[in-house]
Amino acid sequence: MSGVDRERVQEWIDDDPDPSARAELAALPPDELADRFDAPLSFGTAGLRGPVRAGPNGMNVAVVIRTTAGLAHWLHAQGLDDGVVVVGRDGRHGSEAFANAAAQVLRAAGFDVRALPRPLPTPLLAYAVRSLNAVAGVQITASHNPAGDNGYKVYLSGGAQLIPPDDGEIEDAISAAGPAREVPLAPMFAVEGEELVEAYLDRVAGLPRGSDRQLRVALTPLHGVGGALAVEALRRAGFTDVHVVASQAEPNADFPTVAFPNPEEPGVTDALLQLALEVDADLAVALDPDADRCALGVRDGQGWRMLRGDETGVLLGDYIMSSATGPDPLVANTIVSSQLLGKVAAARGVRHVQTLTGFKWLVRAGDGLIYAYEEAIGHCVDPDVVRDKDGISAAVLACDLVAELKTQGRTLLDCLDELAVTHDLHAGDQLSIRVKHSDQITSMMTRLRTDAPTVLAGCGVNAEDLLPRTDAVVLHGADVRVAVRPSGTEPKVKCYLEVTAPVADLAALPAARARAADRLAGLRQEMRAVLQS
Repeated sequence: MSGVDRERVQEWIDDDPDPSARAELAALPPDELADRFDAPLSFGTAGLRGPVRAGPNGMNVAVVIRTTAGLAHWLHAQGLDDGVVVVGRDGRHGSEAFANAAAQVLRAAGFDVRALPRPLPTPLLAYAVRSLNAVAGVQITASHNPAGDNGYKVYLSGGAQLIPPDDGEIEDAISAAGPAREVPLAPMFAVEGEELVEAYLDRVAGLPRGSDRQLRVALTPLHGVGGALAVEALRRAGFTDVHVVASQAEPNADFPTVAFPNPEEPGVTDALLQLALEVDADLAVALDPDADRCALGVRDGQGWRMLRGDETGVLLGDYIMSSATGPDPLVANTIVSSQLLGKVAAARGVRHVQTLTGFKWLVRAGDGLIYAYEEAIGHCVDPDVVRDKDGISAAVLACDLVAELKTQGRTLLDCLDELAVTHDLHAGDQLSIRVKHSDQITSMMTRLRTDAPTVLAGCGVNAEDLLPRTDAVVLHGADVRVAVRPSGTEPKVKCYLEVTAPVADLAALPAARARAADRLAGLRQEMRAVLQS
């Protein structure tokens, strides 16, 4: 066991309440043990996320117990001694055991625990926290991560995700928690009935603004837990002609038809677009496995393609703003999202804010929030009820928009063309550089900060370092913008690229788009060279 603290390993094994985890660790070779005990799984963006495996650097019952003990301690320190805490889960490997462990720790700590009745989408947990006036919520999910991962996401009172300094204080409480075997457990806790699910579905079904329902939809939940709920939400909203990708319809923790269950990844939506073609659909909808993200597919001159998150974002945002009735409404997107939403909002007399990356910031953008999105296909279309991204409600509203356009003989692509002519063409792309070790990310960001480019895509740019607010650098010029940041959930650096150009009229759009595509291709190469030099 060279290089491994034998005493620390044995203490963990002795204190792990799960016999299968103890046996797993006891059978590991020294190099694998060193990896498992190198550092604990980090309590990051909104909680934990990592591979399902034994040891402190994995998602397992012992880690969940200690994490929940830290959360309970922090809630007590805030004076929330007997409040409601909601616990939910998706359909991933380990989710049921992890949710049960979290519920038992919280119940033993004196909280009124309400477990959701079955595997359900993450937005329903966010809805439940707000609906039940809970002091916190825990959702066991790894969202769109690979099949071998799971996670632990925390929501606070009001249904929004954690922000500093709360996350740091909870992490400190977790670090101070005792051995998992010594944490008290209470096996009896309340399980919510289906009434909560029914109330959520009724709310989502009431979101459409228009009355047209002649629409054919192709949909995939990507083996996740959102399929049946999305179909039912659409049915209640009046959209009954829905075709689901059969091979991806049922929850399956192995995600057998995709290597990486993220609708943004190349090839993941191929089966959806093929189905859309076969059934002559008007719209294609892809949810990620926990249904908090929604991607849209449309028919163009070459067949079917998926819209970028920024394209969907401005379309839904413009639609919501077009019928906004409240006083001084506000829309928001993030620093890595397109600048187009801000231009559209200004033209409609609606306030616009760009926040730091993540829905924990977007839903706190300010009073009067009516819509928020991030380019990673996350959309919050009903912030009064779900203070987080929600793929199901976004899908319902997207169907409403497309149905309304269909009666006018128009499409989503027509809307994008019109926005480009009115507010300039905004063409976006993304570059991700995956790494094996976290120190490579640090080196990339350091090089960017110390030797930032002054010209990109033929345009002079200035560098804006967003530290200490967040680990990101924005390079911006007259018609080019690049935001660079480490991913919050994966070992990679992400670059968000955008070029803009005025467009005289619809006839000039094809040539403008071709020029923008060439500039984006060059910009990708330039940024790869900058970061990997």
